[in-house]
Amino acid sequence: MNTKTAMIAIVGRPNVGKSTLTNLLVGEKIAIVSNKPQTTRNRICGIVTKGQTQYVFLDTPGFHKPRTKLGDYMVNVTRESISDVDLTVLMVEPIANIGRQEEELLAQIHGKCLLVINKIDTVEKERLLEVIAAYAEKCEFEAIVPISAKTGDGVDELMRLFARYAQPGPFLFPEDVTTDQPERQVMAEILREKLLWCLDREVPHGTAVEITKFSERDNGIIDMDATIYCEKRSHKGIIIGKNGEMLKKISTMARLDCEKFMGTQVYLTTWVKVKENWRESDFLIRNFGYRD
Repeated sequence: MNTKTAMIAIVGRPNVGKSTLTNLLVGEKIAIVSNKPQTTRNRICGIVTKGQTQYVFLDTPGFHKPRTKLGDYMVNVTRESISDVDLTVLMVEPIANIGRQEEELLAQIHGKCLLVINKIDTVEKERLLEVIAAYAEKCEFEAIVPISAKTGDGVDELMRLFARYAQPGPFLFPEDVTTDQPERQVMAEILREKLLWCLDREVPHGTAVEITKFSERDNGIIDMDATIYCEKRSHKGIIIGKNGEMLKKISTMARLDCEKFMGTQVYLTTWVKVKENWRESDFLIRNFGYRD
């Protein structure tokens, strides 16, 4: 069979839309999204198989200045993701001033690089042309593609460009697979996404989720237990809320998304526990699934 594969890393600063684009390319939600920075912590593979070509998209954590050991891990994930791919996609916002994160990423990308300017639905054409000119002067990209991951504008053109970088070889994943994440990990990330959406300030960034039970009944119903870890006792009270209302809201939102992903009914039970300063513990970081 004349099959081809393309390994494509998507990198950029936090909140530029990497996970939104990954989900759009794959055609289903495999990466969580929120309006808060550093939502993605692990490298997530989104897999698209079209005819004889398989595309493996690596959605990476937002590139930032780390302040914790968890932050160090996230930055290393991004650096390692661009080391051995067919193409790196640098995703930026439509701002003509090139930031420090973009400068550092460009310095580390040694292979083929394509620039994607996201959120074009938020700026005038004249301003967009200024952004294109600024980046074109900075680096010789394979191409510069303006898109809106929110509306889908420009994404079909982007997909056509990706086909150029596919290399002859066997598929890396079965044709019907859309992500390399175990179901447990997807469920944990869905719950963490709801924490990000429902909680403010530092609280959601200090949370981690562990799925402690994941079993399927004969009739297909999933029984799932999840433990939410936070760093402070005061945060535990915020997560639970008055009379347990906040935890109930978070759990209900997560359960509905889990059922949509699994295609079956899910019974979800959640607990909240305190693990002080877990983001500075190598053991706990690994224990919560953040491994090199």
